[in-house]
Amino acid sequence: MSSVVSLILGGGRGDRLFPLTKLRSKPAVPVAGKYRLIDIPISNCINSGMNRIYVLTQFMSVSLHRHIANSYKFDIFSKGFVEILAAQQTIEGSNWYQGTADAVRQNILQIVEDPGDQVLILSGDQLYRMDFRDMLRTHRESKADATIAVLPVDYEAVHGLGIIGVNDKGRVTGFIEKPQTKEKADECLTPSTWIEERGIKAGNRNYLASMGIYLFKKEVLLKMLTTPPLDPDFGKHIFPRFYENQPIHVHLFDGYWEDLGTIKSYHESSLALASDNPPFDFAASQGTIYTRARFLPAARISDASVRQCLISDGCVVMPGSTIDRALLGVRSRIGRNTAITESVIIGSDEFESDEQREENRKIGRPNFNVGDSCVISRAILDKDCRIGNNVRITNVRNIQREDGKFYSIRDGIVVIAKGAIVPDNTVI
Repeated sequence: MSSVVSLILGGGRGDRLFPLTKLRSKPAVPVAGKYRLIDIPISNCINSGMNRIYVLTQFMSVSLHRHIANSYKFDIFSKGFVEILAAQQTIEGSNWYQGTADAVRQNILQIVEDPGDQVLILSGDQLYRMDFRDMLRTHRESKADATIAVLPVDYEAVHGLGIIGVNDKGRVTGFIEKPQTKEKADECLTPSTWIEERGIKAGNRNYLASMGIYLFKKEVLLKMLTTPPLDPDFGKHIFPRFYENQPIHVHLFDGYWEDLGTIKSYHESSLALASDNPPFDFAASQGTIYTRARFLPAARISDASVRQCLISDGCVVMPGSTIDRALLGVRSRIGRNTAITESVIIGSDEFESDEQREENRKIGRPNFNVGDSCVISRAILDKDCRIGNNVRITNVRNIQREDGKFYSIRDGIVVIAKGAIVPDNTVI
């Protein structure tokens, strides 16, 4: 595994996840109560024995930098590291990253100087668990110059994905970016027999979707990045230009994989984590997901009703409250007689003392996070929110998209902005 250096792409502005990305980058978005999205690819690398990791960032990356610095520290003798490579002006250029390939190209010196001969490139905003040693094995056995991880999907899923065609040996024969018609998608149709020969049940999943996970021979990657024209993106430009003359193969994966790119997908995936049989289990014994170590007390729940929930360390739920299919992030505090359903409460960065709560009462400011006698349904409350008493956040008007003073609605889901104060008796 020492032959591989990993590059995790920190992503751009993340407009589709707004307002969760208003003050942070996509990989820094909290997930599952106590983690950040960036913890997923970093943990997959560590669990695969690949501990030389660069994270490429540019947009609103302060909280991401802080999280990585506080979370990942390797033994001096292991020679492992997780280092930030922030976009910067250099003699060669002064532009922001223009795409996935351009981000790697602007940090080409780190690749050249690394002793490894393979380069693994990952996205920083996906939820999955993968052992990259399996992908490396496929890469070497097929003698590929580059290998793309793919997931079999049905036709209903192809419209937002890059679809790849392959021959009998798994070599790439075609690319279609987000096909909108079945005729176009069928140009890269993969026979069920090819999928099932590799031990995966095909069903109706006859299309291979790129997961945005790439493994290159280092010298081949350098050639692709430096051969004019200097294309900005791997999926849209680099691979379609080189696959006919370079042996590019696929690695077939059939585990859970979700691109948390929209408020709707983030909300649905978060609630699924709290189900009886979550599609992605953070408690699984294999493939530990690492994050920042916090010294927080156990959650305290006082005479409340809780069903299908993830409740993180440091939470307090007061008597009479009902929480149904919800996530409570670290240090979340829920008042008395409050009902929360199908919602994500991201939590707080600090506890409030009794003195601070008394000061809040004097100046009419709600405490962290949700007050008494509230009703919250199908909502996301970002970090450090202060929701007053008798507040109803239920989208009573059934609005699909709207931006208010301290909230946004996307796909009918109400998102309360980070640090927002929602006064008593508010109805949204």
